[in-house]
Amino acid sequence: MSIFKAILMGIIQGVTEFLPVSSSGHLAIFKKVFHMADVGTSFDVFLHLGTLLAVFIVYWKDIAKLISDGIGILVDSFHNLAEWIIEKRGLREPNYRKVINSSYRKFAMLVIVSTIPTGIIGVMGEKLIDDAATSLLVPGICLIVTAVLLYVSDQLEDGDKTPKKTTYANAGFIGVCQGIATLPGLSRSGTTITAGLLCGLKRDFAVKYSFIMSIPAILGAAVFKIPDMKNDIAATSPAGYIAGAITAAVVGYICIKTMLVIVRNKQFKYFSIYCAIVGLVAIVAAFIVE
Repeated sequence: MSIFKAILMGIIQGVTEFLPVSSSGHLAIFKKVFHMADVGTSFDVFLHLGTLLAVFIVYWKDIAKLISDGIGILVDSFHNLAEWIIEKRGLREPNYRKVINSSYRKFAMLVIVSTIPTGIIGVMGEKLIDDAATSLLVPGICLIVTAVLLYVSDQLEDGDKTPKKTTYANAGFIGVCQGIATLPGLSRSGTTITAGLLCGLKRDFAVKYSFIMSIPAILGAAVFKIPDMKNDIAATSPAGYIAGAITAAVVGYICIKTMLVIVRNKQFKYFSIYCAIVGLVAIVAAFIVE
């Protein structure tokens, strides 16, 4: 894989990861059209790490606070466990702490709850997802599904849920949707934002939730792919991986800022039309080329 193709794929990843048009679907189509079957899924993970950097830059204050409160949740949980042991032994009256005592702690717990079903689906469906990316048909069909989801999201009324009002059942549902959206052609951001809106989340919070909940999912996928990375990088080039990831980060940063405006103004319909067209073209091409 040349540096030029790596940068081009980085641009595709940066644009399509945050704009609701499916990065995995576009990367799968790009690989198929340009005969890049030798590029392993580890490269896709590297591109996602690039866009993950963009998320950290845009939401660094929120992420820092979430990490701090996440550690606080663990500390208070262990404290309560120790107090429970003391109570059971009859040593003294327990001094329990309220674990979820702020909106950020609730937000951190919501992300954790969402990550569990995403991880389970990702692990169990890994082979299915890898196989689906080798065909034009599956990304094409999934892009049509994305088009429908985006159209639906624009029709939904604005919700009023912030972390305080969002339930753990809402978080689980959004996590399941994120896991399903690992299929190439299903937009992760479009699917999770639509799921959030269906659960009554405020539009701005739905976007923030979608982007931040991608962090553990992408890091988990990266860790899961570590055994394959050595061979995949050797088959391409370390320079290509780095160039693609940096490009994805820069373009991704710009697109996150753009996405915030798009969701606020209910402009998903244009992306819905785009996904429908690309999906139909991919489906037709699948029957002609494959």
